[in-house]
Amino acid sequence: MELTTIVTPDTILRWRRRLIAEKWDYIDRRKKAPGRPPVPDEVARLVLRMAEENSTWGYDRIQGALANLGHRISDTSVGNILRANGIEPAPTRRGTTTWKTFLQAHWESIAAIDFTTVEVWTRDGLTTLYILVAMRLNTRRVEIAGMTANPEVDWVGQMARNLTACGGFLDDTSHLLVDRDTKFLPLRTYLNDMTDTDVVLLPPRSPNLNAHLERYMRSMKSECLGRMIFFGGRLSTVRVLGHYGVWAPLPEEWSCTASTGRGGKVSSLWANVGRNRAASHWRFTGRSIAM
Repeated sequence: MELTTIVTPDTILRWRRRLIAEKWDYIDRRKKAPGRPPVPDEVARLVLRMAEENSTWGYDRIQGALANLGHRISDTSVGNILRANGIEPAPTRRGTTTWKTFLQAHWESIAAIDFTTVEVWTRDGLTTLYILVAMRLNTRRVEIAGMTANPEVDWVGQMARNLTACGGFLDDTSHLLVDRDTKFLPLRTYLNDMTDTDVVLLPPRSPNLNAHLERYMRSMKSECLGRMIFFGGRLSTVRVLGHYGVWAPLPEEWSCTASTGRGGKVSSLWANVGRNRAASHWRFTGRSIAM
């Protein structure tokens, strides 16, 4: 009688159903059932990393590399992990190369080149000057190859010869990133016919694929060219770029390569400023300039 005052009949029936379900559950047997254990998450991450960083490695190669690290899994498990994460087999992956892989493979000898502009007041009114800028990506060294109001075929061809001549800024470059601007046609033709430098054409409307040089030119415009009104043609712009290159502060933790080829720390001011009147271009080393 006391039990009926504590619980209802429905509660007692629910308890009974639960006891019967637990009797026939056999959960302890399921835990001990035979079968292959799942691949640990750490091993799965290693499989994905090896496949992404080594596009020519197949299932067996990845399995062997994991065995060297002490992880024993089958090549079928490797394939299942890659398919579950949308990574194709090695024969398909070999035909595709990402920009990250390409840049890492040629980092020491890759360079980029592009035009930027500045508006200058002259006797003929507002004139657009085209500034040809080249950069070595591994050291961030920048060279202002030339500046003109008319980047015609002869002028661009002469800039290509200046940059690739013996001791030129792009003398030992193996790959040069160039966009599809028609102004670069003479440069591309000269590099293909007269040098060993391979021209890498960027896809249309993809400034992010030339991010290092684009970021430098943005800084040059926002910190220097965009803060002044220029009169009198090219000379005034050259002088301002000279002051910007010499006096712009640099973080002391930056390290880069000077024109002598020896690496070292740089302070907020570089004093290696010299003149070379025989060359019709201006050289930035880091942010210093040699005219």
